[in-house]
Amino acid sequence: MVLSADVFCKKLFKFKNSAKAKILLRFFKTGPGEYGEGDVFLGITVPETRKVAKEFKNISFEELQKILNSSWHEVRLAGLLILVMKYNEVEKNTKEEERIIKFYIKNIKNINNWDLVDLSCLYILGPYLFNRNRQLLYKLSKDKNMWARRIAIISTFYFIKNKDLDDTYKIASILLKDEQDLIHKAVGWMLREAGKRDKIRLEKFLIRNKKNIDRITWRYAIEKFPEKQRQEFLKIK
Repeated sequence: MVLSADVFCKKLFKFKNSAKAKILLRFFKTGPGEYGEGDVFLGITVPETRKVAKEFKNISFEELQKILNSSWHEVRLAGLLILVMKYNEVEKNTKEEERIIKFYIKNIKNINNWDLVDLSCLYILGPYLFNRNRQLLYKLSKDKNMWARRIAIISTFYFIKNKDLDDTYKIASILLKDEQDLIHKAVGWMLREAGKRDKIRLEKFLIRNKKNIDRITWRYAIEKFPEKQRQEFLKIK
């Protein structure tokens, strides 16, 4: 089989479902002024997308770039899933690993919805930066691109899973006054996950920053608190 972007798209398009596409247009907020404005969907499920992506995991970076430049949401998602596969199989601390990271960063402009962020950065930037300088995430946290800012906080989920919470709290602090609800939700989600590892630290962070924390972030962060305590914290905001 020829591993080209054209062949890939032909295979993926076989799963096209117009009825599902209409649902996804609403689900991913593609209307005027919404966060996904202008995005277009084929109506393909994530399992179907993964299945085709797996067949093309050895595609060249040149052809992969064509995939990531696609206007179709599921095609870009598949491209990112391919990149995750490449990263999982690459030998670490090599030029090839660096190439994948640079390629990912170069394509942040194509990572323009929350699922594209969440299904890629956690598995690429998170593990790559775990034992490295993490200034890239702080740079992204201040980017004008909302999705770059989401990448900054979601990437720390990998750190959280390895019981390293410091950068999650530092980046959360930077993003507390963000204007976008999807950032508030992402910050709340990561704070909730951090709280599962150290509940007292989360409680102290919330109380210390209660004036600056958006109510959406607050609700997400305390979601796993015991019901009585959750109700008490809801009264604070």
